[in-house]
Amino acid sequence: MIPVLLAEDQALLRQALAEILDREEDISVVAQVGRGDEVLAAALRTRPEVALVDIEMPGRDGIVCTADLREHLPSCRVLVLTVFNRPGYLKRAIENGARGYILKDAAPRDLVRAIREAAAGDRVIDPELATTALYEGVSPLSSRERQVLALTHLGAGVEEIARALSLSRGTVRNHSIANQKLEAHTRLEAARIAEEKGWL
Repeated sequence: MIPVLLAEDQALLRQALAEILDREEDISVVAQVGRGDEVLAAALRTRPEVALVDIEMPGRDGIVCTADLREHLPSCRVLVLTVFNRPGYLKRAIENGARGYILKDAAPRDLVRAIREAAAGDRVIDPELATTALYEGVSPLSSRERQVLALTHLGAGVEEIARALSLSRGTVRNHSIANQKLEAHTRLEAARIAEEKGWL
């Protein structure tokens, strides 16, 4: 029997996943959580062999949850289940200990197969996304450039970014090198491109 933890903030989807998985003779859903900040406690309490984790959840994102599980419960294999078909997210998930990355539009039989493969110690990655990740490459952005663009993506202006990152307004405005790296004309366009690639 493969004990599985489900971490998905949308209750309807979480319940549907649980029902699909509970039909399998060798899979048992031992915990369900709707918030990222509930994942680690539920995992430590129930000791799942596989955790199916969404990327965007309230309280804590799924990539951080993946790192938490790797540190505190290394026997648990994490499969990221997401709508984000973005190479940057895939790379960050794998770097933080995920054994797999599955898109939410996968067929139920593919999800079940992925859980079995992860439980067996195999890596499971959507082949199309893996190919895209190879062609997209690694993020060219520095840590500071990512911070500036992430705040820009959230709608922060120059003054707010400068205050949040303890930078001068001029320094924020001069982060045009990020624009050049992403072949963008404005900081807002660079933020959009970086977000679409999963680099923020």
